[in-house]
Amino acid sequence: MTTAREIMTPDAVCVDERETVAEAARRMTGLDVGALPICGADDRLKGVLTDRDIVTKVLGRGLSPEKCTVGELAQGEIVTIGADEEAQEILRTMAAHKVRRLPVLDQGRLVGMVAQADVARALPDPQVGELLSALSSE
Repeated sequence: MTTAREIMTPDAVCVDERETVAEAARRMTGLDVGALPICGADDRLKGVLTDRDIVTKVLGRGLSPEKCTVGELAQGEIVTIGADEEAQEILRTMAAHKVRRLPVLDQGRLVGMVAQADVARALPDPQVGELLSALSSE
């Protein structure tokens, strides 16, 4: 069975928790990604910043992306997957937590990101439909 390590995007670029949301948004644009892992000064994963977070938690609330730091948005449980977990476990984790992207960890260190599209390419067609249905339901 396919593992997270095999389907992830390796070498995920972290955004420092002290950076502004505007800086992170420019980095997302330059990398053409919809999410960046948030890392602290200790180089440990603190959360994930998504394009949706920028819109709903910053712009939608009238906050300044030039003043708001990424760390202010790193709240709640961090949902991750182990590098050697199989695609089925990635599917279950994404569906259970209703997330479209997961940081991939190996011995506690960030090694990549796996997205819904990565899993969709790795799974047989019926399972892809189940994933998309689970992520789209309220």
